[in-house]
Amino acid sequence: MLPGAAGATLPLRLLGLRAAARLSGFQQANVVILHETLADDFEAFCRANRGPLPLLYRSKPGEWGCSPLAENSDIRVDCAQYCVFENGALAAKVSSLTPYTAQLRDMVTFYLGCSFSFEQILKAAEVPVRNVEQGRNVSMFRTSVPCVEVGSFRCPMVVSMRPIPAEKLDAAARATHLAPLSHGAPVHIGDPALLGIRDASQPDYGDPVVPAPGDVPVFWGCGVTGVEAVRSCKTPLAFTHAPGCMFLSDQEMFAATSTTDPRQRPLTFSISQKPLRFSLVSEAAVHQIRALEKLIGEDPGERGIQALFVQDELLKSCLSLSHASSVLITTGFPTHFQHNPPEETDGPPGAIAMAAMLRALGKRVAMVTDRRALDMNRRIMDDAVQKGIIQTAVPLLSFQESSPESALQFLCHDGDPNKPRFDHLVAIERSGRAADGNYYNMRAINIKHLVDPIDDLFTAAASIAGIGTTGVSNWGGYAVACGLYLLNACLVHERYLRKGLGTPPSPQQLETWAASLPTVAKEEEFLAILVKHGVRSGKTANLALEVDGLPFHPTHSTIIRKMRELAL
Repeated sequence: MLPGAAGATLPLRLLGLRAAARLSGFQQANVVILHETLADDFEAFCRANRGPLPLLYRSKPGEWGCSPLAENSDIRVDCAQYCVFENGALAAKVSSLTPYTAQLRDMVTFYLGCSFSFEQILKAAEVPVRNVEQGRNVSMFRTSVPCVEVGSFRCPMVVSMRPIPAEKLDAAARATHLAPLSHGAPVHIGDPALLGIRDASQPDYGDPVVPAPGDVPVFWGCGVTGVEAVRSCKTPLAFTHAPGCMFLSDQEMFAATSTTDPRQRPLTFSISQKPLRFSLVSEAAVHQIRALEKLIGEDPGERGIQALFVQDELLKSCLSLSHASSVLITTGFPTHFQHNPPEETDGPPGAIAMAAMLRALGKRVAMVTDRRALDMNRRIMDDAVQKGIIQTAVPLLSFQESSPESALQFLCHDGDPNKPRFDHLVAIERSGRAADGNYYNMRAINIKHLVDPIDDLFTAAASIAGIGTTGVSNWGGYAVACGLYLLNACLVHERYLRKGLGTPPSPQQLETWAASLPTVAKEEEFLAILVKHGVRSGKTANLALEVDGLPFHPTHSTIIRKMRELAL
């Protein structure tokens, strides 16, 4: 026997194993010790916030050992340092809890997964771990992201950050995805400010870690969230491990990883540069969305649209919209200048289909159109709601340019570019200004007198950090609706959206989203509403169930049916 912390003794074998664990990739655990009256609530808190708090083991009151994780363990002495909390405040840091043995008899120990455990997995995947290279503790930060509250436990999530080379992001996500008991895949990749972190060089816990050129900040849930939870509940007495001084088990980390369906392996995609943001999505969902992209690239009207194809533009737009909370959509092309109304049927169906899915996913959605067309579009919207094509009416706005600052004032609260009203702008079959300042239809007729300068909003958005933009076809609107459904039904992407907090979508949520997908019946009904209000086919000017001269049956109906098959 050798002396342990504060005079305690540990078996020689155990001391050797604990020392070796740091070098050989043994499972490590964060520790939270609470009075037994709080134990059920804290377990529920962990279950509701699995990303930062994956529960490995819950002890019985007064149980010092943890045989599922380590033989001959004693939680009173097995961590190098402990934090002692009294009424939510840090009262002391100690090297042993042996002096508190009497109090511990009525307390329960929670062992929680730790991201230190997966550092060996990252190394095996040839992903550099900068904090290890620099001989430092990992950087840990409080975020502005609230955990799901349970009882008296309410606190922000804490994350750990590791700078990862951009070309290694897929490898890092895939490797840690296989270790759900050590926090699993990242919960955020990119700008720390999107998590409410002001300065990544000033961590709240741990040490600053210096990124190498080309590194991207990658954030994982962190078990130090448990420390914040202890602070929040303000219990008279509680203990945690000191950050960086975890419980070390006898289990090798590789034995603690899980095997999952290879189609669920995560892939990373860049969706914004200002601010820097990446997203995660499974290989299976990527395959399905690429199939949608290929489908809408078909060109039965021989318009030469294949020249516009760029792989994964649909995927990246869907990812950006999936992360957005407020979306502005514009459509309406007044090509028929000799008719009243001059609008064509190409665009509004895809816009309404997209709006319906975005609303079902809980996004705020508005549509902006030409002022002269507001009344007509309100009547069309009312009919669409009455027919069940969309559940509730989407607010309709107009935009006119009265000054150089008009677009900024429209897009941002008080004209402040740091306070955008919308995260994403979408244009569906919308006319844009030519180099001479005019707007033209496909026959090169100037229709400027019919068009409000809504494209100015897109020009202004390019210089406002945090606003994405998408231009899409009518079929593309259907595809975005289907792509958004696929993303939010994808467990990899959906977990990333909620940052590892809360629970996956319920069957009822999935049913609601699926009910918002385009159907042949809904789209035929909406096209009939457009015709009822005098909206004509773009190519032929026919008041008929056609778009760009192509009949709804069989051309458009076939595409819609195939999209649903790919989505469901």
